[in-house]
Amino acid sequence: MKATALFALLTVVLIAAVGWILSVFYTSAADHRAILVSAGLAIVVQLVAFTIVRLVPREHVVAGWGVGVLLRFAVLALYGLVIANAMGLPSAAALVSFASFLFVSTTIEPLLLKK
Repeated sequence: MKATALFALLTVVLIAAVGWILSVFYTSAADHRAILVSAGLAIVVQLVAFTIVRLVPREHVVAGWGVGVLLRFAVLALYGLVIANAMGLPSAAALVSFASFLFVSTTIEPLLLKK
C-alpha cells in the first residue's frame, strides 16, 4: 500500500512538472485543456496499471507488467482515435502530452515494484 501511495504521489508530481513544461510550448487555451485532460487520464491509467502489477504474484510480475503495457497502449490508441476528437481537443497537444505523461511516470515504476 505504501508503494502504491508513493507511486501515486510521484506520478502526480512528475505529470505536473511535465505538464508545466509542455504548457510553455503549447500556449493556446485549447492546448492547455488538452494537457489537463491528458494529465487526469494518465494518472488514472498509471494507477490502474501499477495496481495490476502489485496484485499479481511475484513470480508473474512480468505478466502483470505486460498487461499494464497493453493497457497503456490501448488507452493511448483509444484516446488518439476517439476520445480527443470527441472532446474537441487539439490532437497534437493531447497525444504528445498523454504519451509524455505515460512515459515519464512509467520510468519510476520499477523503482517502486521492489517495495
